[in-house]
Amino acid sequence: MPLHPGSAATPRVREATPADGEAITAVFLASRAAAMPYLPRLHSDEETRAWIDAVVLPGSAVWVAESGDPAEVVGFAALDGTVLDHLYLRPDVRRRGIGSALLEAVREASPERLSLHVFQRNADARAFYERHGFTAGAFDDGSRNEENEPDVTYHWTAG
Repeated sequence: MPLHPGSAATPRVREATPADGEAITAVFLASRAAAMPYLPRLHSDEETRAWIDAVVLPGSAVWVAESGDPAEVVGFAALDGTVLDHLYLRPDVRRRGIGSALLEAVREASPERLSLHVFQRNADARAFYERHGFTAGAFDDGSRNEENEPDVTYHWTAG
């Protein structure tokens, strides 16, 4: 059963496995389309899935958030060293503590410091990270990402 608006279900956060590739890809694609419709589509769904399977899952520490019965993947986070490369939620489960639960798993794995990049226009994500103690650092013109979209680097240090 899908997670419904207002559901009090607490997500279960666990380490991702290779079997989660399809669900992670679906979350990634849906989240970007809903939250950042201004981004160009540079890759097909199949290319995105291949990247998740060949690069993200084997090259990062990845967690998924599951909710519902039967459990469905509703979000994921990927950490590369101290860099939070990805934190995405299915659009229909935002603002329910799932992103915070994933961020907590990431902070347990990197308890001293974290950094990440966010597109400057992604006001909701920027507000989320600022609420969680991240501070904006360098602003970039977009030349360091394939979307050529201006971004900002955020930093968090254990206090």
